[in-house]
Amino acid sequence: MKYRALQNQSNGCVNTFSIVGYDPETGEHGVAVASKFLSVGAVVPWAKAGVGAVATQSWANPVYGAKGLEFMAEGRSAEETMQLLVAQDEGREVRQAGFVDRNGSSATYTGSDCHAWAGGIAGPNFAVQGNILTGGDVVEAMAAAFRDGTGDLATRLLLALKAGDDAGGDSRGKQSAALLVVKDKGGYGGATDRFIDLRVDDHKEPVRELVRIFGLHQLYFYRSKPEDIVAVEGENRAEIVEYLRRLGYLGGSSPTEEEVLDALNTFQLIENFDERIQAKGFVDWKVVLFMKDLAARKDA
Repeated sequence: MKYRALQNQSNGCVNTFSIVGYDPETGEHGVAVASKFLSVGAVVPWAKAGVGAVATQSWANPVYGAKGLEFMAEGRSAEETMQLLVAQDEGREVRQAGFVDRNGSSATYTGSDCHAWAGGIAGPNFAVQGNILTGGDVVEAMAAAFRDGTGDLATRLLLALKAGDDAGGDSRGKQSAALLVVKDKGGYGGATDRFIDLRVDDHKEPVRELVRIFGLHQLYFYRSKPEDIVAVEGENRAEIVEYLRRLGYLGGSSPTEEEVLDALNTFQLIENFDERIQAKGFVDWKVVLFMKDLAARKDA
């Protein structure tokens, strides 16, 4: 594991704390980032399925993202890519960046003129880095959370981001956060590699808000688990009918089987549960729990 830090103070750097990561089991690459900077997700994170991930920050240079992915696609390692970009960049001393390649090798760079506290940690399958932080414990907490965390790549990236936020994060305050995860055919309908692309552009607690909308993303876009699929019959049917009535999708005292299933399908389409719609006569119980919560809020 490599650790790089700067303690000097200088003028001009923007800010952020970020993590780039790789999951060797799923082949996913991703970036999570937070900052006292408007819409940080539009600037810092770059990733391409089967290639790698890059975070470019401080006085962010988008070339690090675009060319970095290009270099790694050609077979260069994260370290080689970092060295090439830094060597070609006249503004290298105000840059900060993290890289992880297709094999999980990583690298982090902090220019000598970045605002203190600035530095990073690179380890197997991840690199964390930050500038204008409250201290080095921010990146240390992030690295530990990623290494020790469980769950898919997105979950571990957010665990790291939350750990950094809890440890103090950006010394100037909070404003935005973002999560980008890519995998082959992971995008909507399998058309792109953008499995997760979530941004909180301006919020008092951007990391907490990012965690919240990630939960919604899991609900709407993750595929159903076999154990969550149940038949619309018996007590399950009675509960579903109750919620559909309370939400205005069903009327009458004794709806037919066809009416119940049609109302359920309509509800799922209106609420954008495309990825969780099951064969006729079955439902994902997570959808039913969502219906229950929605009905309770409607009745409150």
